[in-house]
Formats: sequence, structure tokens, C-alpha cells
Amino acid sequence: MRTLEYLADPVMRGLFLPGIVTGLAIAVVCSCLAVLVVLKRMSFIGQGVSHAAFGGMGVAAVLGLTGASLSAGEAVGQFSIILAFCLAAAMIVAAMSAKRGMSADTAIGIVLVASMTLGAILMHAAFKRQGSQGPGWESVLFGAILSVGWSDAIVAVIVSLVILVVLWWERRKLIFWAFDETSAPAFGVPPRSPRIVLMVLLCLSIVTAMKLAGVILATAVLVLPGATALALSRRLSHVVAISVGSSLVALVLGLVASMELDWPPGACIVGAMTVMYALSRLTAMTRESVGGSGARAEA
Repeated sequence: MRTLEYLADPVMRGLFLPGIVTGLAIAVVCSCLAVLVVLKRMSFIGQGVSHAAFGGMGVAAVLGLTGASLSAGEAVGQFSIILAFCLAAAMIVAAMSAKRGMSADTAIGIVLVASMTLGAILMHAAFKRQGSQGPGWESVLFGAILSVGWSDAIVAVIVSLVILVVLWWERRKLIFWAFDETSAPAFGVPPRSPRIVLMVLLCLSIVTAMKLAGVILATAVLVLPGATALALSRRLSHVVAISVGSSLVALVLGLVASMELDWPPGACIVGAMTVMYALSRLTAMTRESVGGSGARAEA
């Protein structure tokens, strides 16, 4: 197996290990957020923010902050620029959708295509000025495990820990808001605060995930684990555990498939998550069918 050969070889292990560490951090954080994203039906907002990150990558490329050989400081600078662009895009969407006559979907669609267009123009101009081809579009859109360096892995681990701490600190407000937004203010939960917190955490997780999963597939990591878990259980503790577990299993399966078949890691990981979601839906339908048959038999 190529996977065992890669992990046994010191040189190859050094190339792949940062991506694996980053993937583990992403899997845990995104699977926790995925439950809230699915419950509040915010997947399309996440899609818009992830595509807005492409515009941030264009700005970073113009400033020379691109490539796999960035120092720790440069990696932090690149991350900060893309994050700031995503947060700005999220605020623009909120401002546009607050106006009468414009739905949130329309605002997201406008910001999405504008960000993608700006990113493509800026990246092309930056690489043309530098006289280099830059990263391949496939790695930008769908991720590349070899483009993840140790500086990226360190940033991913730190950001993931920050997200988990905030999630734990704000867990009661977020849970009240997620399950009953109307009644949440009666329990001391501000009506807008949880949404803002979740949007910021989504931006952080998307910017962290796009290096491995790419701009296009980063949002899938924030949706599929939660959808899989909610198809199998309605008890919150079980849902979170299933979401994290399925995400980690999909990560391992996806990375192994990527190494064995030489396919993009992001696509393989999301493909494994999609298969697990399909299996969870099949399990849920089978359970409902058996339960319905049992009820009819008793009647």
C-alpha cells in the first residue's frame, strides 16, 4: 500500500504529516460547527463565505503571501488577510439582506460571484507580475495535501483550539438559539449575538479548511457531518459525537484514498463524507420502515 510506504519513508512522511495534522484539527472543529450549521440552515451562507475566501487569496497573492514555503509569520499574515476578507463579505451579505426587496440568497449570490471574480483577476495579475504560474487552479479550488506546510498546520491547530474554546464558552447560548430562536431572549440570550458568534467561527473554520479541502469543498465539511449525525439521532450529545466520529473516519478514508489513487484529498474526504451521509439516510429510512411495520403489526 502506498499509504504505509509514505508513512514509513521519512521524506514522504515529512511531506504528508502537516496535511494530516491539519486535517485532524479541521475534522474535529468543522464537525462540531456542522451541527449548528444544519440546524440553523446556514449551509448556503457558508458556501458564500468560502467562495469569498477566493477573493482574499487574490489579495494575499498581490502582497506576495502565497505558496507552500511560507514562514510562520507569512502564513499568519495570509490567514489574517483571507479571514478579514471573509468577515467583510459576511458583513456585506448581512447589510444587503437587511434591505427591503433583497433576500439573503440574492445577497450571497452577488457577493459569491463578485469575490470569485476579484480573486481570479488579482491572482492572475500577481503571478503575471511575479513571472510565475502560481499554484494550480485545481489545488486552489479542491485542495492539495502537499501544499500544507508546518506553518499552516500550526495555524490550523491554534485556530481550532480557539474555536473549540469559544464553542464551549458560548455553548448554552448557541444551543438555546439553535433549537428555539424565538424563546431564546426569554432565557437571557441576545437575539443577534449567537448568529454573529457563529458567523465569525464559520469564517475561521472555512479559512482553515480551504488549504486542505479547497475553496469549493470547504463548505461541505461544515454540512455533511452534521447532516449525517442528525439523520441518526436527535439527542444533542449523541449528535455531536456521531458528527465528530464520522468526520474523523471520513478524513482517514479520504486521505488513504488520496494517497493510494493520487486523487485530490479534498474531493476524497468530501466523497467519503457523502457516502457516509447516504448510509446514514439509508439507516434512518430502514429504522423508520421497521418501526412502522412493528406498529402496524401491534395494531
